[in-house]
Amino acid sequence: MIFRGYSIFITIDWIILIVYLLYSLRKIKFLKDQPIVALEPSLAIIIAVRNEEEDVEKALQSVLNINYQNHRIIVVNDRSTDSTAEILSHFNHPKLSFITIQNLPDGWLGKNNALYQGYLNSDEEWLLFTDADIEFHPDAISKAFGYVEQHHLDHLSILPDVNSRSTILNSVLSTFYAMLMLAVRPWDAPNPKRSGSIGVGAFNLVKRIAYEKAGTHERIKLRPDDDLKLGLNIKKAGLRQHALSGKGYLHLEWYKTLWQFVRGLEKNSFSIVEYNIFRTIFDVIAILIVIALPLLLMFIFGNAGIRLMACLMLAVQIVFMSVNSSSKWWHALMIPFAGFLMAFIILRSAVMTLRQGGIYWRDSFYSLRILKGDR
Repeated sequence: MIFRGYSIFITIDWIILIVYLLYSLRKIKFLKDQPIVALEPSLAIIIAVRNEEEDVEKALQSVLNINYQNHRIIVVNDRSTDSTAEILSHFNHPKLSFITIQNLPDGWLGKNNALYQGYLNSDEEWLLFTDADIEFHPDAISKAFGYVEQHHLDHLSILPDVNSRSTILNSVLSTFYAMLMLAVRPWDAPNPKRSGSIGVGAFNLVKRIAYEKAGTHERIKLRPDDDLKLGLNIKKAGLRQHALSGKGYLHLEWYKTLWQFVRGLEKNSFSIVEYNIFRTIFDVIAILIVIALPLLLMFIFGNAGIRLMACLMLAVQIVFMSVNSSSKWWHALMIPFAGFLMAFIILRSAVMTLRQGGIYWRDSFYSLRILKGDR
């Protein structure tokens, strides 16, 4: 009787979640559909770089090819130990300048400090914080400002195309994307009465005075999830914030392998729940109950009626993956695996952080006491 009740509840829950996601995601407009800006405000494009020898040349070349005149590019090389500095030395462009960081100040994460140093070395009206592995369509920035101009925004984040050369990782990313969207609810970012906000490391375009009003990166200098926290602080400051889909205009190969994905997320997963072990346990249990286990339990242990409900649940999951342009229909079959993987990453992040007493970030160690702000 309990199992039947669980099966009914979880099936209804999935149907509601998928309908809600499909309806809400339709509110996010596409960058490609936006007009070109009429009057270009001054812009500083700030790119934090550390050991990016595989991606930085292609990414930086795409930024240099943008159809936007009133800008300059500030590349901050944060203590790179590979051939990144040599690659950067080959670039010579009038709009391009470099900052080299040799030593990391106490109390800062490397990337956060690099972006902040870029801000300190700029005076433009607008700032674009982006990563060293992002490929831009030539019209991406001019269309972003066209949207900003239309809606009188203080902050615009653009969700990039995210994929991997790994087929299995692409299938996991489809589930991760749905989980992330439900967690941050970017469609609610424009609504001051709702808590949803958005910040994207690939493309955080923010007005200088808004960035300063939100406390700059100095307010989040020890946050591994700095992009999300910057967006949250901008929203809390009462500023106008929107999100767009960068489909076809902003591309990112986030991680190249499944193991890179695991290692990448383990650094910041515990910080998202404010280093709270009880919230971590709750999240892990919730992911197992709602995402990882339902189909397996219902197909293996259920009677004919429960298995029919499992088929219905799988059908709505397939519909979602089919409608999502960056997914394949069969990615729905990988949802249980992705759920187990996400639960593992979250739990691993908490255990490793507690066991080490902190985190390693860009070859520097930060104690949990410092990360929590208890100096």
